Amino acid sequence: MSKTVSFFPNCHKYKTPTGASTVGEPISLTFKFTRPQNPSDVYFVLTKDGEDAVRYAMNLVKEEDGEYTYSLTVKVTTSGLYFYHFEIQNEEQLYRVGSDDSLNALLGKGADWQLTVTSDEYKPTAVDGGVIYEIMPDRFFIGGERNKTKSYANYREDWGGVPEYKPDANGKIDNTDFFGGNLKGITKKLTYLKNLGVTHVYLTPIFEAHSNHKYDPGNYMRVDSDFGTIDDLKDLIKKANKRGIKIILDGVFSHTGDDSIYFNKYGNYDSTGAYQSVKSPYYSWYKFRHWNNDYECRYNIDIMPDTDVGNPMYDEFVTGQEGIIRYWTRMGLGGWRLDVCERLTDKFIAHCAHAVKTENPDAVVYGEVFMDASNAIVDNSRRSFLIDGKLDSVTNYPFKEDILNYVRCGDSDRLNNTVGFVINNYPKHAVDSLMNVLDNHDTARLMTVLGDNGNVASKDDKATATVKNKDEAKLLVKLAAALQYTLPGVPCVYYGDEVGMEGFEDPFNRRCYPWGEGDKDLLKWYKKLGAVRTNEREIFAHGHYCGVDTEHGVMFFKRKAGDEVVYVVVNNSGSEYVPNLPKDDYTDLMTYKPFKGKVADKDVAIIKSTKKTTFPEKPQKKNKK
Repeated sequence: MSKTVSFFPNCHKYKTPTGASTVGEPISLTFKFTRPQNPSDVYFVLTKDGEDAVRYAMNLVKEEDGEYTYSLTVKVTTSGLYFYHFEIQNEEQLYRVGSDDSLNALLGKGADWQLTVTSDEYKPTAVDGGVIYEIMPDRFFIGGERNKTKSYANYREDWGGVPEYKPDANGKIDNTDFFGGNLKGITKKLTYLKNLGVTHVYLTPIFEAHSNHKYDPGNYMRVDSDFGTIDDLKDLIKKANKRGIKIILDGVFSHTGDDSIYFNKYGNYDSTGAYQSVKSPYYSWYKFRHWNNDYECRYNIDIMPDTDVGNPMYDEFVTGQEGIIRYWTRMGLGGWRLDVCERLTDKFIAHCAHAVKTENPDAVVYGEVFMDASNAIVDNSRRSFLIDGKLDSVTNYPFKEDILNYVRCGDSDRLNNTVGFVINNYPKHAVDSLMNVLDNHDTARLMTVLGDNGNVASKDDKATATVKNKDEAKLLVKLAAALQYTLPGVPCVYYGDEVGMEGFEDPFNRRCYPWGEGDKDLLKWYKKLGAVRTNEREIFAHGHYCGVDTEHGVMFFKRKAGDEVVYVVVNNSGSEYVPNLPKDDYTDLMTYKPFKGKVADKDVAIIKSTKKTTFPEKPQKKNKK
């Protein structure tokens, strides 16, 4: 006997297309139930966010062995966020059918399913199926002679030392210690990145700024002198492109630095900044409550005054024909990440995306969004980050939290449900290019999060803490990375995670890359994962996700594109696991050896039919002369 009510939006058996739809696209729905009996009417009830519900009568397809099947095809003519449920009417009463926590149908008080409708047609991006690698330039590698041009800076000579973390006499941490990493250093390490399978390098801000992290922009038209010159950037882009690697820049437009050509609080620039005069050409860019010391700023940190992105002059400066985005994109960039999208308006984001795509239609536009980007509410207003010509995709924090929860606690159901909700809620192009992060410059390092760090109570403790159970923590890192690389979306690896770098939150997560050191076994693991994505790029770029067995600590799912299927088994169950596979001979893509039919605890298998496996060519040995 089938379930009382049956509907699942991520299965073509019940809904086509799965996930979001486009304006005017036929949406076919099939709904089945065995209770209540003798229905007189069945309805599909659709509500656009903020509007009244519309009820559509569904058509009886068949009645067999007490099971009723109803169907309906509808077209939604305006983009936006919609919610729906079903209703069954019989002689006794009206029954409501909604969604349970796993998107399956529930008779009674279930929630509405979400339907996202966009005017954008599906278009793959160049990042799909690739690997993104995040770099903080000052901490990656020193290429050639260092530029030491800032009189206030603490130019460090101890590569790998603990970054400054103690406040000064005024209680502030200046973030003005510079270790010397630069753009030339990244260029010198392109071969290393290529061997990791990297296709896109995401650089944290590189524009002129007071700090080492550069999230306090001083001049958007200049590369910071500590990182090099505009020619160094052009050279990096050119040489990266030759290796099939694209460069993504970080666009920090929700605020500038107070020490900037635009605000100029300290008079360090030859300009009349908004802080200096209400007649400044930049005055209207900022949000003064009372000029000049009372202004809105990011996280109430006064060195980062907020900009008014709704100001036409500022919008034009960033997104116009001669604006910041087009100027840098013309140099061959592969995309942008827009910082703190919650503080940007939908209109401004759309203008940013248009500016990028006008210069390079293949460039990707990411947004930093910390929640479900399809239905986010910011300051009591609904936001639409992913529809109607805005972002290609976003930083995938929902996956991050539940991957970490899974490897720590074995909660595979929760992770599978989260994947299902994202697939249902987001447009397909956004799902395929999700920036799958496990950590970054804002969070504690992956190894530290998953390890035993002992009793860490103060910043002094955090500065010296190391993971005590490195071998156990490394196993969990491997499980998390395998999911990061094989779930829908694109892995975004924070520099150094691949060699087990440790560190609590800023600034301890921003240490220098330990060249010549680090965990070589873990590095091999990341290289293997990168090779799997390279060799099976189409499946991981656009393949559908289907959970096969996602209970009791096992994540067993498949990615399917056409007639090509890859099975992924991540075992965190506490015991050996035998996946139930269709009868065939299989190859484990992590080893290119025959799959033996079982997966040990704390281990991973990425499996494909041997008949359809493309084995990598072995390099030919040169004859000795």
